[in-house]
Amino acid sequence: MDYSLDQIIAGRLTKLKILREKGIEAYPSGSNRTMTLAEFLDKFNTIKRAKKSVTLAGRLMAFREFGGLSFGVLKDGSSQSQILFKKDNLGERAYVDLKLLDIGDIVQVKGLAMLTKKGEKTLQVSKLTLLAKSLRPLPEKWHGLTDQETRFRQRYLDLLFNPEVKERFITRHKLVQAIRQFLVEREFIEVDTPALQPMPGGALATPFKTHYNALNSDVYLRIAPELYLKRLIVGGFERVFEFARVFRNEGVSTQHLQDFTMLEFYQAYATYEDLMEMTEQMFGFVLKQVFGTLKIKYGDKTLDFKAPWPRKTFRDLIKQYAGIDVDKFATVEELQAEIKRKKIKLTYSGKVGRGKLIDELYKETARPKLINPIFLIDHPLDLSPLAKIKLGDSDKVERFQLVVAGMEIVNAFSELNDPIDQKERFKAQSKLKKEGDAEAHSMDEDFVKTLEYGMPPTAGWGMGIDRLTAVLTDTDSIREAVLFPFIKNK
Repeated sequence: MDYSLDQIIAGRLTKLKILREKGIEAYPSGSNRTMTLAEFLDKFNTIKRAKKSVTLAGRLMAFREFGGLSFGVLKDGSSQSQILFKKDNLGERAYVDLKLLDIGDIVQVKGLAMLTKKGEKTLQVSKLTLLAKSLRPLPEKWHGLTDQETRFRQRYLDLLFNPEVKERFITRHKLVQAIRQFLVEREFIEVDTPALQPMPGGALATPFKTHYNALNSDVYLRIAPELYLKRLIVGGFERVFEFARVFRNEGVSTQHLQDFTMLEFYQAYATYEDLMEMTEQMFGFVLKQVFGTLKIKYGDKTLDFKAPWPRKTFRDLIKQYAGIDVDKFATVEELQAEIKRKKIKLTYSGKVGRGKLIDELYKETARPKLINPIFLIDHPLDLSPLAKIKLGDSDKVERFQLVVAGMEIVNAFSELNDPIDQKERFKAQSKLKKEGDAEAHSMDEDFVKTLEYGMPPTAGWGMGIDRLTAVLTDTDSIREAVLFPFIKNK
């Protein structure tokens, strides 16, 4: 007989009532677990020989009765194991109370290790304690569920039933720890900077705006920690980094999130060329530590991170993949006309500068074809308002992006430390913003004032942790690399 969800929940509530009438606490405050299930299975033979009771805890994932015997499957955060209830061991009253258990309940079991006739490692239970009564049934058909929105809304079930999802986030944790280790070993200091800022800065992006009631001020969720980290360089810290939650009010795609984690670090007395070499070293260290190899499977391709990686300019790549030499078109109008003549469709909206147009052309024609790691260099000046001008070429800056699998993974540059030049670039960005470019940088007088005190030659580096995780765990959407991506309310 099939029961509705409401009927199942009502039945479980009735069991909860009976438990409480019997004086059994359904939600006690603690547990006496002596080991995890993984430890139990790993040390099973030693535990069995010692004939010593152990206490395990976890979620009951299966339960079946055979006369005076009942078998269950217990699962915790480390593994799962079979458990056995015998009336003789448990006691008749406690054995009868097993009918008040449901799949999904979290329980504690104490007993001895035993092997079944089929050779399965099992805990023979002598004492059962309920730790949390499950009032909703676990779904029968969840593993392999392809409806992403449902999986994201109930990520806890996704983690319970899809081990590969949980493993992805364990890998993410290992990546972050390995990166942190790499930086700390090089004498970088981890810091925290404000998420609420009086004006957005540090990147070209549309911010989220909110209101600070206590100060009666409009503020912005940060789009990057950059300007505050550079203030620390001015203040005397020579190497700083931050894993920062950042917010950008942009469109949804498989490669973009509005709310994501960015790693940024800044090193005084370094250039963008120093950081290219350091990036190769970091990826070599991190990939070997987490995966044991520099070759990572991504879809039907294998990404080879063996250094050195090639360095290609915007001009080279656009010429190769679009057949346009951008250096031959000095104005936006001339370049737009050539793009139209080549019948290349770009998806940007609103008015853009020449640098932004070149970037859009590169993203449309070249970037999707870049699979193995490559450094993109020679960015247009008006695309990089915080980077140093390249020596000998005033139209370009000392900047690089690491591109892998058609995606930007790292963005870095030699930081602009000339306060006069910085102020002029902010003015140019403000003009673009007034003309309709929502992503243009705002004028930041306070940051200019900071630079006027003097900032040493510095190189800065940024990388999205979510996108890195998606690529290295062979995931086709960045939302799969975030535990709880934002989902619109139903």
